[in-house]
Amino acid sequence: MTFITAIEQTSLLGAAHALADAARIATLAHFRSDALTAETKSGAHFDPVTVADRAAEQAMRDILAQLRPDDGILGEEFGPVVGTSGLTWVLDPIDGTRGYLSGTPTWGVLIAVQASAGPVLGVIDQPYIGERFVGGFGLAEMTGPMGGRPLRTRAARALDQTIMFTTFPEVGTATEGQAFHDLAGQVRLVRYGMDCYAYALIASGQIDLVVEAGLQAYDVQAPIAVIEAAGGVVTDWQGRPAHNGGRILAAANPQVHAAALAVLSGY
Repeated sequence: MTFITAIEQTSLLGAAHALADAARIATLAHFRSDALTAETKSGAHFDPVTVADRAAEQAMRDILAQLRPDDGILGEEFGPVVGTSGLTWVLDPIDGTRGYLSGTPTWGVLIAVQASAGPVLGVIDQPYIGERFVGGFGLAEMTGPMGGRPLRTRAARALDQTIMFTTFPEVGTATEGQAFHDLAGQVRLVRYGMDCYAYALIASGQIDLVVEAGLQAYDVQAPIAVIEAAGGVVTDWQGRPAHNGGRILAAANPQVHAAALAVLSGY
């Protein structure tokens, strides 16, 4: 297990904020622009990437080359960098590119620091709103237009009183979609299309569950760190560590997590 000193933690936090600041500039430069276009990564489905995705990740990589040259990098848009420090920065420059293209303010920049056992620090940043959610090293806090406050997940409640989010109604495969809709029939309210912002809503105490499938490490590591720091639980649908992606169950507390897991684990 990688040991991180207090001095190193301060360095990592400073670097994470520097990365988020740079990504804000790069993403806002193109957001809601009439000239913005997208390429697709996949021939079968619309999986967009824009100049803003690449510019934001490159800006973050440039900063890491200066501030943290010994760390590894795993990003969505460019190849991995193998480090020597035992720490890897996991970057998603725009989580929710479809939302970004549509002009909604629910996309975000995801930044995580991964050690041997998973993410130890995470940042979910929404540049247009100006909200930043940070979790790790004993911190769980958010800042935004109305100032800053601690992050704390919601208290336990019965499953039929919970609020659940996912990004796409179909969720994943037909089987995964059936699992989600079985669970959706037991909760109070279901909403769609929030991308990484839904995870921030768990950490800030607004909702109870996020259920998704088919995620990558860069989609989930920052949310894991932020939610766990705020008191929540994130696993796969079998209750196992989820920092490599796949099927994700994020919950505000262990009780709600257990109730949702009882439904999803059958799939």
